[in-house]
Amino acid sequence: MPVVILAGGMGTRLQEETATRPKPMVEIGGRPILWHIMKHYAHHGQNEFLVACGYMGDFIKGYFLDQYNLSGNLKIDFGRGMVQRTEAESEDWSVNLIDTGLTTHTGGRLRRLREHLEGGTFMLTYGDGVSNVDVEQLLAFHQSHGRIATVTAVRPPARFGGLVTNNGLVDRFTEKPVSGEGWINGGFLVFEPAIFDYLKSDQCSLEADALERVAADGQLAAYEHGDFWQCMDTLRDKEYLQRLWSNNQAPWRSWDRDEKHARLRVMPTKRAA
Repeated sequence: MPVVILAGGMGTRLQEETATRPKPMVEIGGRPILWHIMKHYAHHGQNEFLVACGYMGDFIKGYFLDQYNLSGNLKIDFGRGMVQRTEAESEDWSVNLIDTGLTTHTGGRLRRLREHLEGGTFMLTYGDGVSNVDVEQLLAFHQSHGRIATVTAVRPPARFGGLVTNNGLVDRFTEKPVSGEGWINGGFLVFEPAIFDYLKSDQCSLEADALERVAADGQLAAYEHGDFWQCMDTLRDKEYLQRLWSNNQAPWRSWDRDEKHARLRVMPTKRAA
């Protein structure tokens, strides 16, 4: 099933990083946040990606070309004009990088991918947010409701950390607790091709134009995800995600933990003498 990742915005609220690279290429743990998003989907069996490029799209293309051509060891035979790669790391991904315009809005970017997506159900998310949402359960929920679209509803993290007090004393600080402000669109959407009937131009907003009309038509379902979700809008957000990763506390890193558990399960046991 195709997964669309919107990766064309200018990231103006993260200019400390996006002056030199597009926001999806800002790194967490030495890897672009785009890579983290794709690893999460691939962990749930979805490895066909359409990346809607815009601002500094060549940077994103260059990253994937380098991943393909330069990973592992290289042996270069200048006399014979040959390059041999060995021990190359590779993901089982199909990545289609498509220019969707510099100033195109979110709905317009999806609209430009129509020819690739009319064959059936597809997924979509934003190139700047990570979550531990169960993609398989999300898809099953979407299919059970029979609507044009399903959005993953999340609780927004509070803008600042909180305090836990006890008898007038501070017990501990809590970092970015979930606020009580209701549910918001957390990305991780599922669509049927009928969504394209709601996308009229390059300047169409997926959220303010298309999804509001889909909701008004009774065709938008909400999959409520009360666990971890975090977008990377600001430098503070980026530093928070980096701390989680560095401390091995990143909830979206499920693929790594599951791979370690699988290796433990297949380790041979010692025979008795």
